Amino acid sequence: MAKARKPKLAVWKFSSCDGCQLSLLDCEDELLAVAGSVDIAYFLEATRAELPGPYDVSLVEGSITTPHDAERIHKVRRQSKVLITIGACATTGGIQALRNFKDVDAFIGAVYAHPDFIDTLAKSTAIRDHVHVDFELSGCPINKEQLLEVLNAHLNGRKPNVPAHSQCIECKRAGTVCVMVSRGEPCLGPVTQAGCGNLCPACGRGCFGCYGPKETPNTTSLAAWLANTQGLSQRQVRHQFRGITAGADAFRKESEAHD
Repeated sequence: MAKARKPKLAVWKFSSCDGCQLSLLDCEDELLAVAGSVDIAYFLEATRAELPGPYDVSLVEGSITTPHDAERIHKVRRQSKVLITIGACATTGGIQALRNFKDVDAFIGAVYAHPDFIDTLAKSTAIRDHVHVDFELSGCPINKEQLLEVLNAHLNGRKPNVPAHSQCIECKRAGTVCVMVSRGEPCLGPVTQAGCGNLCPACGRGCFGCYGPKETPNTTSLAAWLANTQGLSQRQVRHQFRGITAGADAFRKESEAHD
């Protein structure tokens, strides 16, 4: 009887800090189960061994910031049955999407002694802006339990069970007192996708929106609260939405409304 073929898993890096790939390695004991269920065909963060495609599942970290990135992501897509983007860089353009609001050529001229050697795009964009994406997993970095759930779901032909609610729900479930109400701290929790495990509010700090906007976020209402109730200036409100996930459509549009 022929031995069943294991699905091939590939992990690709584009413009990013590698933190989301490290989240996969942080799975430790669970990673052994993943390794036993799939052939890790391409994962340069963990091994130099490479197996040729096509790949059953590709995990893509990082944004598209160079012409080479834009060309390479199409090659990855052609080799991948399922393509899953992981992390804020891949899903929103990442912190590097702050370049999208300024003149990149001016930055290059100010920073580099030989700007002619720099080959970059004017904007940092999400993977879905270039190719079809089968599933997006938010976070900076991603939640390793959510990553395992998404991998398990796709390998077994079911829909991933990843919560779609806001960070505020996580605060309520954990019994964390609202930092906006009790401390007057600006917080993006009402419009941010849950997933971090209630990290910042549990420490008395407002949510920074690392997981990007939740489904149908009412950013206009939150911006009005920040300005009218908490007394933030237009500039301060703009900067609330212009952080790690500034390139996400909902956050980008709200920040531009306060330019």
